[in-house]
Amino acid sequence: MGNITKRYVTVKGFIVYIQSFNRYETKYLIDDNQKAEFITKAGKELVRDKYGEYTICNIYLDTDDFYFIEHSLDKPVYKEKLRIRSYGTVGENDDVFFEIKKKYRGIVYKRRITIPLWEAMEYIEEDKKPESLSGYSCNQIFEEIDFLMKKYKPVPKLFLAYDRVAYADNRFNGFRVTFDKGIRGSWNELTLTNDKDNTYLDTGKADYNVMEIKCTGAMPLEYTRILSEMKIYPVSFSKYGRIYTEKHNAKKKEACYE
Repeated sequence: MGNITKRYVTVKGFIVYIQSFNRYETKYLIDDNQKAEFITKAGKELVRDKYGEYTICNIYLDTDDFYFIEHSLDKPVYKEKLRIRSYGTVGENDDVFFEIKKKYRGIVYKRRITIPLWEAMEYIEEDKKPESLSGYSCNQIFEEIDFLMKKYKPVPKLFLAYDRVAYADNRFNGFRVTFDKGIRGSWNELTLTNDKDNTYLDTGKADYNVMEIKCTGAMPLEYTRILSEMKIYPVSFSKYGRIYTEKHNAKKKEACYE
C-alpha cells in the first residue's frame, strides 16, 4: 500500500514540501478526444488543480554508459533513477527537488530533498554537501542520494521537460490523474534555467497525451469501469527511455550509412 502523495502540506500558511512517498502509477497513451471523454465520464468529482497547466523540467543524471536508463529499459523488478526537478524554469537561487525515483514490483517510491539549484549543481560537480540541508529526515534522504552518487558517479545527461495538467478526486485519498504533453529534451543544454529550442519526442501521434493515474492502493472501481468502457489500456512508457531510444536508434541508422 502507498502513503503520502501530495507534493506539499500547508503549515501555518507556509508551504512545506513532503520529502518521500510511495504509490502505484499507471500510464496510458491517449489522444485529445479520449482525454476529453475521460474527464467528462469522470464527472464533477474529478477536479482540476489550482495550478492549471504548468511545465515540469528535469535534468536526469546517468553514468557515461547510461547504466540507469539501460537497466530501466530491461524492465527489471527493481530500478532507480536520479534527477533534479523544477516546476517551470528557475534561477540559480531558486529551490529545486533532488530526487531518487525507485520502482519495485509496480510501486513507485520517491525520496527527495529541496535545495537551491546552485547547491545541487555544486554538489554534483564538486561533491560538496548542500549547506542549506537541515532536519533529520532531509539528511537521511541526502545520505541515500549521496550513496548512489558515490557508487555510480553519474553526471547530468539529459534535460527533459513537458507540460502537465493535473486532476484529483477527493473521494479517494491520494488519487490523482495527470496529462502530459509536449515532451521535449536536449542532450546539450543541461540547465533548469532555460527551456528553449529543445527537440520534441516523436510518438507518431500529433495529439497524444501521456495520462497517468496515481493512487495509494487499488484503483477505484469507478475509474476501472471508465477505462474498460473506453478500451484504454496501460502502456509501458518512460519519457527518458523514449528519448534515449530515439537517440540510440538514430545512431544505429547513421552507422548503416557510413
